[in-house]
Amino acid sequence: MRVVSSQWSVLSKSLFCFALSPLLFAFCSSANAQQPKKIPHIGFLALLDRASPAEQAFLQGLRDLGYIDGQTIHIDYRWAAGKVDRLPELAQELLRLKPDLIVARATPAAHAARNATTTIPIVMLGVADAVGTGLVASLARPGGNITGTTNIMPELAGKRLDLLKEILPKLSRVAFLAYGPDPAHKIFVKEAQQAAEKMAMKFQPVIITSAEDIESAFSALTKERAEALIIQPLFISNLGQGRRIAEQAVKDRLPTISDGSGFPEAGGLMLYGPNQTHSMRRGAIIVDKILKGAKPADLPVEQPTTFEFVVNLKTAKQIGVNIPQSVLYRADKVIK
Repeated sequence: MRVVSSQWSVLSKSLFCFALSPLLFAFCSSANAQQPKKIPHIGFLALLDRASPAEQAFLQGLRDLGYIDGQTIHIDYRWAAGKVDRLPELAQELLRLKPDLIVARATPAAHAARNATTTIPIVMLGVADAVGTGLVASLARPGGNITGTTNIMPELAGKRLDLLKEILPKLSRVAFLAYGPDPAHKIFVKEAQQAAEKMAMKFQPVIITSAEDIESAFSALTKERAEALIIQPLFISNLGQGRRIAEQAVKDRLPTISDGSGFPEAGGLMLYGPNQTHSMRRGAIIVDKILKGAKPADLPVEQPTTFEFVVNLKTAKQIGVNIPQSVLYRADKVIK
């Protein structure tokens, strides 16, 4: 009887364990299912002090792809508020948060991010010349941990001079307002100078290191009798100085053109350059590809494919400049 009882005990335990196994498996599966899914973490580094319409276009691009901040993605922002020297410190702050990816808006921010890490993927947005400023080896094969969009804006200097010449047929002296702390400013100046020389114009670069020097820069332009001014886009798109520059130019009756997004809306005379809304949305697509496993080194840096030309007729009247109908017909937008 003891042998039978022992065998029955062993059999009973086996049957009990067999019956319990599905319940344990179901419990474990349920527990695993209840664990929160890790959402992607993005660090956003910018020279701005807040999100401009361009950054809003990027965020909308993410939303269109299903990335909702606080729900399906988490974004930590670091705004330098126009202070280039703060960017390295802010980049290090983002690194300590261990993001899956860093988005760097504008050339100085991209350089700060690149100097901070060679492992975390970086998507640059709105840089002037990714190759010329040393951010990537080439557009087709960027290599390293950086890719994104580049505006090729310096190369459009000739087109902007052509437009100035059309509204000012006797134009012979043109100036360029550049921002020294931006690594791309030398490329902007060089391209504009070469374009001016081809058109037999006298070229005057004015390079400042702070937004506080804008008024003194205009004083220098007046002394040199500049007849028109090209403005580096960083002043408008990232430093928020578009209105200030436009108002000073109107005061001095100086025709202006830039490729900084929103310049005519701020009172500038003309804008010609890449469509920033389209470029920012393309940046969101690149972010999506990296979060899904693509490597930055394998993703070509994208150049703009759409451009915009905007004219502010109100400003033209204020400074006494007549805009020919042939120019207005080509404008994507005319502000009256």
